[in-house]
Amino acid sequence: MRYQSTKTFNHDRGFSCAFRQWRAQSHCRLIHGYALAFKFVFESEELDVRNWVVDFGGMKDLEQILRNSFDHTTIIAEDDPHIEYFQQGHDAGVLNLVVFPAGGCEKFAEYVFAVTEQWLKDSGYPHVTLKMVEVSEHGANSARVVA
Repeated sequence: MRYQSTKTFNHDRGFSCAFRQWRAQSHCRLIHGYALAFKFVFESEELDVRNWVVDFGGMKDLEQILRNSFDHTTIIAEDDPHIEYFQQGHDAGVLNLVVFPAGGCEKFAEYVFAVTEQWLKDSGYPHVTLKMVEVSEHGANSARVVA
């Protein structure tokens, strides 16, 4: 038997960030922002002593990682031709710059998947598998990484 549990940090949690798709031919090339939401699916063949897959109350460290990356940040791709402009804004104290290999929900989901897998290992969940991470900009746009 396999057990799955899901955890969602919804849009109301305040993961408000700004980013741009500098390669886009549309308005997405401009800085714009969303209050992102994150959904996780965990799976295990065994439950812990409380009969849980994952202790949701113990996810504060993971939530802090998400806050550091996505809460009141400006996320710029490392190959953005205007990265120096954003770095100047960061140095001047007008934005909190976070540099990712690339922008967009797909890459955000990939990043969150990786840090969540590490969080599972560090938090004593060797028997738990992360099956899916979904990052949503709003109700109509999201991207998933699936194991």
